[in-house]
Amino acid sequence: MTVDAHAFWLRAPGEGEIRPVRLDPPGDGEVLVRTRFTGVSRGTETLVFTGRVPTDQHAAMRAPFQDGDFPAPVKYGYLNVGTVEAGPAELRGRTVFCLYPHQSAYVVPAGSVVVVPDGVPAARAVLAGTVETAVNALWDAAPLVGDRVTVIGGGMVGCSVTALLARFPGVRVELVDADPGRAGVAAALGVDFALPADATGGRDLVVHASASADGLQRGLELLRPEGTVLELSWYGDRPVTLALGGAFHSRRLAIRSSQVGTVSPRRADRSYADRLAVALDLLTDPAFDALLTGRSRFTDLPDVLDRLASGRLPALCHLITYGEE
Repeated sequence: MTVDAHAFWLRAPGEGEIRPVRLDPPGDGEVLVRTRFTGVSRGTETLVFTGRVPTDQHAAMRAPFQDGDFPAPVKYGYLNVGTVEAGPAELRGRTVFCLYPHQSAYVVPAGSVVVVPDGVPAARAVLAGTVETAVNALWDAAPLVGDRVTVIGGGMVGCSVTALLARFPGVRVELVDADPGRAGVAAALGVDFALPADATGGRDLVVHASASADGLQRGLELLRPEGTVLELSWYGDRPVTLALGGAFHSRRLAIRSSQVGTVSPRRADRSYADRLAVALDLLTDPAFDALLTGRSRFTDLPDVLDRLASGRLPALCHLITYGEE
């Protein structure tokens, strides 16, 4: 029997809608998942919502189960947690994470879902895709015991990196953000907080995730000689201007990019599935609940994305609920 579902689509830049979907029953090696929660990845998804994905990045920015093409119409998203209703016996009834868009039910290959560990609540598990980005970033950065590290940008990615760095022995972490309200999140994660003008200098490593030229410039200013900025921001189609005529060369500073689309070469023996499994295991830590800053029903998602994109709805990860949860 077919299954009726509903999906969020970007009809045109800035205009979202809920559309009906009819699903065929799962075949051999497939699962039918009933969605419980999805998460809105605020930075990336608002760029998609406003049609600001650069043309030359359309292929690189495709989500694993995206339908349609940029700028629109497109079905986009990748933080989905649900319950397996049909499929292999060992998966039926299990809570799983999948890199699937905002849709009330879906059919995918069984290998595309990862079982959520028993110690991770389903709502918190939506962060797995973002924590996976943080894991990859720290594989790239390879911080050392005793390093002095600053994270600039207290969004989903920046806070996920901060939460992981807080676990490193001897590492002194400072979260920097222009919003003083992020001090509460920093406290929940067990790290220091500073506004940009008050940030501590002499840092071994700066992880930049504010998606602003000012933030990247400030990161360079905070480095010790031969320090590194790891750039995690996604700027979309916005140009970035830096002043590199000062100490950039004399202090031998470095800017290095990191992107979740490729497993860090430092961990070439690990697969994408391995990296996601690491992220889910890390989410047993309840400190990550500080990143879940609001929730709305699926039927309200078009309005939610509009408010997130305009800044009228501040959020880290905004949780979308399905059913009665």
